[in-house]
Amino acid sequence: MSYIANNIKTIKAELANKCKLIAVSKNHSTNAVQQAIQAGHTIFGENKVQEASTKFKDINNIELHLIGPLQTNKIKQALSTFDFIQTIDREKLANKIATELSNKDYRCKQFFIQVNIGEEPQKSGIMPLEADSFIKYCQHDLNLNVTGVMCIPPADDINNHFLHFGLTRNFAKHHNLPNISMGMSADWQLASKMGATHIRLGTGIFGPRN
Repeated sequence: MSYIANNIKTIKAELANKCKLIAVSKNHSTNAVQQAIQAGHTIFGENKVQEASTKFKDINNIELHLIGPLQTNKIKQALSTFDFIQTIDREKLANKIATELSNKDYRCKQFFIQVNIGEEPQKSGIMPLEADSFIKYCQHDLNLNVTGVMCIPPADDINNHFLHFGLTRNFAKHHNLPNISMGMSADWQLASKMGATHIRLGTGIFGPRN
């Protein structure tokens, strides 16, 4: 069994089907992705639109999530490449996506709202105080198929991640959203206990990035 296959097997055994595992393949090769697929894994996450569209152009029957910031000039390519966009974080982006979807049928059918749960100025995401109104705007004014929320808590405040995960879970519950994307290599066990439906692991599966 390969290193990647063994990591996937170990993590999935601990998750025990409590949530979905997104294998974050950013900066990892197509060969690494193929090893994960050969191990039976079919859900992947990428941070950059261009990298994903190149890496996965000849790979079928997988579920692909955009988990990095989306620039408005990449919207068409993102909608064509991904099944899920987890990083809807501002009104301008949401408006442009809604306009594009009204003109053409795309691969991407589901969207998550990214909440800047730690209110960090260097991170993307809608601020928590604005999240309720933004979710309602995307759902009811733009008719976007918002099915979840996503967060990236402060890396230097891991002792309080349970608070950040709890607040993210509350946003999903308040708006009857079935999907909660939270938890990465350092905190995925806690996230799974706090109600995550999707966790995002890169180094925990593929090892250190190049």
